[in-house]
Amino acid sequence: MMFDHDDDKPREECGIIGVFDHPEASLLVALGLHALQHRGQEACGITTYDSVKFHTERHMGLVGEHFGGDLAERLPGSAGIGHNRYSTQGIPALRNIQPIYADLETGGFAIAHNGNLTNARALRKKLVRKGSIFQSTMDTEVILHLLARSDQETVSDRFLDAIRQIEGGFAFVGLTNKKLIGARDPSGLRPLILGKIGKAYVLASETCALDLMGAETIREVQPGEVVIITENGMRSFNPFPSRPVRPCLFEYVYFARPDSVVQGRSVYEVRRRMGHQLAIEHPADIDVVVPVPDSGVPAAIGFSEHSGVPFQLGIIRSHYVGRTFLQPTQSGRQRAVSRKHSPNRAVLEGKKVLLVDDSIVRGNTSRKIVQMVRDAGAKEIHFRSASPPITHQDFYGIDMADRSELFAANNSLEEMREFMKVDSLGFLSVEGLYRAVGMERDAEHPQFADHCFTGNYPTRLIDHDQNESGKERQLSLLD
Repeated sequence: MMFDHDDDKPREECGIIGVFDHPEASLLVALGLHALQHRGQEACGITTYDSVKFHTERHMGLVGEHFGGDLAERLPGSAGIGHNRYSTQGIPALRNIQPIYADLETGGFAIAHNGNLTNARALRKKLVRKGSIFQSTMDTEVILHLLARSDQETVSDRFLDAIRQIEGGFAFVGLTNKKLIGARDPSGLRPLILGKIGKAYVLASETCALDLMGAETIREVQPGEVVIITENGMRSFNPFPSRPVRPCLFEYVYFARPDSVVQGRSVYEVRRRMGHQLAIEHPADIDVVVPVPDSGVPAAIGFSEHSGVPFQLGIIRSHYVGRTFLQPTQSGRQRAVSRKHSPNRAVLEGKKVLLVDDSIVRGNTSRKIVQMVRDAGAKEIHFRSASPPITHQDFYGIDMADRSELFAANNSLEEMREFMKVDSLGFLSVEGLYRAVGMERDAEHPQFADHCFTGNYPTRLIDHDQNESGKERQLSLLD
């Protein structure tokens, strides 16, 4: 078996924020982005409007490195949007940092996007043939070109016209000189939350951002809903044909912060129940339950609670090293892996250890951690994944791996166990994951987007299918 990446995690989507009618809009946007830093550490950007003109700053790196206390002067205005980036479309470069902005016939328009459009390349190819000139390699820019070419009169109608032409998983925040716009894909794949601070409206990818901003959570933007916020209040539109709602299960497994609430469910509690299910489905004769920090902690607590085996911090994580899979280069990921985790020998030596992690994508980092624990004197090592085996790619904004690189897609359970060099290996079942969320799975009509585990995709995959069929060469965004 050949594995080319030290990357056991699905790479993040992105985080988006919008604020309307607040005198410190840029400061609130920066706070929200800080809370959503876990969703992307590659780049960040903020755009505001001050009743005269738009102001934009975009930077490679973390929010705290660039957006400090003088933001009200640098980015004035009472309305703003922001974006944390991990690229799933487009190379890491300044021109690919969001928000992106364009002067349209109807005025200035800035937009930020979380997700991935499954027909972006097909749309881009048509637009280029009609004379569009793209300035970035992001699928997000397709929206601006669709807006510019729409024959509708108002910017609101142009936006509705544009998003009717796209497919995939998406959440948008858009900013004009008079409006804040929020939109969510009709399947509900990507999250978007609506809140308020006094009279000011706020949009965010997660409730944890609203908490840090001091905002009250009102509700989720509904799947397929577009909200348009002006000084006169908020209007709601539903421009898409009805389709089954299937939110992404990975928000519970990995993406959302544990203190966030998704669809009324505490993410922490769901992850703790994943550990309960793991203990039911894959018990083991062990002395100690050890999480792979930090994302494996809630499930490990749940496993310990249900099994009665003590929970211990047998691995210490350095919080001064960025998440391995979010490092833009492979050499960066390799260096980060070696610095990120340290064994706690006092907990591990001579013990039968059960390691709990949230998921396994390629298997390399998991194997390194197992070896580290064995070198620390563990007598036996058992490994449990709090997500089912990942056997299929995602095309909606999760950048995890090509299917040829997915650990579980290309190896049997025994082959995976041998590669990781563990005494036993177990994955949570798809049914167990549904139970942890509080539902019984309907395999024929899935209540969630579980395609990474089942191959049952909630939308058409136009770009991918055209490429696979060989009918036409898929247009690369790097062409």
